[in-house]
Amino acid sequence: MTTTSRPRTRHRRRAAAVLACATLLTAPAIGAAAAPPAAPAREGVDRRAAQEALDALTATGAQAVQARITDGRRQAVLTSGSAHHDRRTPVPRDGRFRAGSITKTFVATVVLQLVAEGRVGLEDPVSRHLPGLLPDGDRITVRMLLQHTSGLANYTELIPSDPSAVPTPGAYEQVRYQHHEARDLIALATARPLDFEPGTAWNYSNTGYLVLGELVEALTGEPYARAVEERVLQPLRLRSTSLPGDRVSLPPPHAHGYARIDGQVVNVTRLNPSVAGAAGELVSTTADLDRFLDALLDGELLPPELLAEMKRTTQVSPAYGLGLTVAPLQCGTSVTTVYGHDGGIPGYLSTALSTEDTDRRLVVSLTTAPDPGEFRGQVELIAGAFCD
Repeated sequence: MTTTSRPRTRHRRRAAAVLACATLLTAPAIGAAAAPPAAPAREGVDRRAAQEALDALTATGAQAVQARITDGRRQAVLTSGSAHHDRRTPVPRDGRFRAGSITKTFVATVVLQLVAEGRVGLEDPVSRHLPGLLPDGDRITVRMLLQHTSGLANYTELIPSDPSAVPTPGAYEQVRYQHHEARDLIALATARPLDFEPGTAWNYSNTGYLVLGELVEALTGEPYARAVEERVLQPLRLRSTSLPGDRVSLPPPHAHGYARIDGQVVNVTRLNPSVAGAAGELVSTTADLDRFLDALLDGELLPPELLAEMKRTTQVSPAYGLGLTVAPLQCGTSVTTVYGHDGGIPGYLSTALSTEDTDRRLVVSLTTAPDPGEFRGQVELIAGAFCD
């Protein structure tokens, strides 16, 4: 799949998918999905409607789903499906999962904290802080990396780390536990020409966030994961969230994700997340992601001017700020804008969304069944969380 053709059109197509893509480190999938006509205002979460949406998801392509829905001071935690494919077992109400590209919002938050401290500027060229890392580092700025407007090729489209990209279960076993160095993956991407002139177009690139991970290390003198822990996880007491590095197992409790490879059902829960690194290695829970998004948008992690920069879109990047997706939802005759990010990694798809005032929030994670289907219920779940 090429990354050079019509990036904006490709973004809009992905943005409408809403959890429907099971590829590694998928681009944001929360889009301007049409919601049902407006209904009378409700009080609290409509648990019945939300449960029906989750059940529809597990009936049409998800192995297991867990969701946390907030409406004002009321919150619902719901599950559907089974934690295992070969036997019926309960789905943990707040189980851990691989959050994929939601990692990017954590990394972007740390970078913007460093901007606030005067240690780096959004318009700084990458070469100023990481000389020699990028062939075009003099023309690519920190802002472009955060916003996916750098033109860097997407390294995840160049390696066979997704179950759908390998021919046999044996071939997948040879790649799923491999250790990857961020700089090797960056070099793989930069061996390709830029997809476009930096700053002139938008195209989702996991490579840019590996570069940002290297930038954080250069600025702080410690691995990016440690900086995230010290600056975000510890202050917010996100004790169930981690950046696992080479750890292949997922801490319990958790549901399992599956894929079908050459006709065989393969449990893909265990993998070496170093292939994702700063672009998508995060492990978390719905409770922790809900707390993070609430704190971020309430201004607990960034000064107002940089939070505004994070949420700001442009003509070149109409649905993505700095590590944050901005999505208008059509709710009857009105539009509700939600902020957040999606994530995908083998076996797991996740979404964390909130209104700007954080009054309504949704965090949902699903594990994939061997034969993914249409994922029905996704539009209803999002509309039910954010539209009256």
